[in-house]
Amino acid sequence: MYISETFSTNCGTIDELITRTACYKAVLSYKTYTKEKHSNWVCFIHGAGGSSSIWYPQIRAFSSNYNVLVLDLRGHGNSRKLKIQDVKHFNFDVIVDDIMEVLHVEKIERAHFVGISLGTIIIRCIAERYPEKIQSMILGGAVFKLSFKSNFLIKTGNLFKTVIPHMILYRIFANIVIPKNAFSRSRIFFIREAKKVYHREFKKWFSLTTQLKPLLYFFREKEHAAPTLYILGEHDTMFLPGIRSLVAQHKRSKLVVIENSGHVVNIDSPQQFNQSALAFISEHTVV
Repeated sequence: MYISETFSTNCGTIDELITRTACYKAVLSYKTYTKEKHSNWVCFIHGAGGSSSIWYPQIRAFSSNYNVLVLDLRGHGNSRKLKIQDVKHFNFDVIVDDIMEVLHVEKIERAHFVGISLGTIIIRCIAERYPEKIQSMILGGAVFKLSFKSNFLIKTGNLFKTVIPHMILYRIFANIVIPKNAFSRSRIFFIREAKKVYHREFKKWFSLTTQLKPLLYFFREKEHAAPTLYILGEHDTMFLPGIRSLVAQHKRSKLVVIENSGHVVNIDSPQQFNQSALAFISEHTVV
């Protein structure tokens, strides 16, 4: 089954830069912004409860110099409308396989990967299974160590996820992870997108939290060979301390802390986020 939102032939381009939902088998919904056939690719991965629309402040800036791929993870955004085959054991490998199929269909050999929140963990999983696909990693609002507060939230959520409506849980989490009124824009955005996720899908994705501890420990202990940039807001108090510690140990990693920003740093401070990410990608792009 092939679906196209706007005209495309053999996944080719019409103008120098066009926006389209490319040809795809019914796995994930995605869009490509194609500049030139041989341009480097940047692939954006959103977090749990979000969608590809979270990257709207980035698309114009990045597509000026690179081919761009944005996708909706299974159960999120427009991927909710697709008849995706269910799996018995939902885990990070399933998510990685979905993304790899999109890359295969689009014939993307390598890419710079940009992620936010849980999307940063997914990118790190891709890097472990398919290191040849990674040119660099830009990890915004990165989650690589769980604080006491985040551990408490996860345990509480798993305890009540079957009896409390998922939007009540999500609102609680959003207000704790993104607490300040100054960041109400990103909090409202995340809650709005989460409303589109069905309760059954929410429970599946929340079940991933039971896999986090050993996975994050492994990522902290083993530095990946790909150049990595962490971009966090100075008020991302749940995760910034852990990333500071991580970057101090990992030689191929850099950290940029953006003032007056919280967890969803690409929305809180899009200009600073874009400048830092694009400079890092340029530094690690083979022409």
